[in-house]
Amino acid sequence: MGENMIISVEKLMQLVLPVSVFLLTVIVGWILRKIVFIRLAKWSEKSETKFDDVIITAIKGPMIIWFVILGLYLGLAVSKLPENIVDVIHKVLLALIIFSITIVLANIVGSLIKIYSAKAGSALPVTSLTQHISKIIIFLIGILNIRITPILAALGVGGLAVALALQDTLSNLFAGFYIMVARQIRAGDYIKLETGEEGYVTDVAWRTTTIRMLPNNMVLVPNEKLIKSIIVNYYMPDKEMAVLVEVGVHYNSDLKRVEQVTCEVGREVMKEVAGGVSEFAPFIRYHTFGDSSINFTVILRAKEFTDQYFIKHEFIKRLHERYAREGIVIPYPIRAINYDQEAKK
Repeated sequence: MGENMIISVEKLMQLVLPVSVFLLTVIVGWILRKIVFIRLAKWSEKSETKFDDVIITAIKGPMIIWFVILGLYLGLAVSKLPENIVDVIHKVLLALIIFSITIVLANIVGSLIKIYSAKAGSALPVTSLTQHISKIIIFLIGILNIRITPILAALGVGGLAVALALQDTLSNLFAGFYIMVARQIRAGDYIKLETGEEGYVTDVAWRTTTIRMLPNNMVLVPNEKLIKSIIVNYYMPDKEMAVLVEVGVHYNSDLKRVEQVTCEVGREVMKEVAGGVSEFAPFIRYHTFGDSSINFTVILRAKEFTDQYFIKHEFIKRLHERYAREGIVIPYPIRAINYDQEAKK
C-alpha cells in the first residue's frame, strides 16, 4: 500500500511540474503581451504611417497563441513522456507556429495592399481579388512544401483535364486580373453596360464583378462577359459630366431674351443646387424649327452622374417659374386640320 502511494505521488509530481511550467509561461506571456501592446499603442500614436497599425493589429491575436505554444514546448521539455510522443507533439506545434505566422503575414500583406492601392497612382486597385490572391500566395509559401518538378510532372499528366474542367473559372479569373491592371473599370466607378444595367462598381472578385444599381439592387457580371461588353464609364476621364436639358419656346419669342433668361436660371442652379459645378457657365444651342416650337438644348454641368437628376429637377422647376414671369411661352403641340382639302376628297 505504501509503495503504491509513493508511486502515485511520483506520477503526480511528474504531471505537476510540466503543467506548472506551462501555466507560468502563459501567465508571464499574457502580462508581457499587455505591457508590449500598451507601449506599441503609444508609439503608434506618434507615428504618421499606417504600417505600425497594421503590424499591431496582425500580431495582437496570435501572440497569446505563441505563448501557449511556448508553454507547451517548455512543459514537454521537463516532462517524462516517451520520446516518440514528444516528437509527434513537437511536429504538431511546429505546424501550428508556421500556420499562425502565415496568417499574420497574409493579413499584413492584405492590409498593406489595401492601404497602398487606395493611394493615387497605385498600380492595382483595391478589390477582393487582389487581397485574396496575395493571401493565397503567402499561404502557399508558408504551408505547402512546393517542389517545382512534381508540379510540372503533374501538369504534364493531368493539365489538360484540369484546364478543361476549370475553363470558365480560369477565364473569369484572368479577366478579373485584366480589369484590375487595365484600370478602365475601377471600384467606385459608375458604369452602364450595353445590356442596360448601370450602377456603381463595388468589387471585382475572382469570378464576378459586383455592380450596385441605383434602386440598391446588386448585379453580378462574370468578368469574362464584362471585358467583352460595350461599357460607358461615367467616371472617366473624370467624374464631372455635362447635363443636357431639351427646351422649346414659341415662334413669337425673342430668342436673345430667351437665351439670356435661360442662362441666368442655369447659373443660379449651378451655384445653389447641390451637385452643380458652381464655376461653370451654362449656355444654350438652338437646333430645330419644330412643329410648334423653336427647340434648343441647355448645357449644365454636374459633379458626378447621379447629381444630374436633382439638377434637372431644380432647373426645370425654376425655368418654368421664370418663363411665366417673363411672358416666355412654352407651346403645346399643335395639329391643324385643313377642312377645305378634306372636303374635296
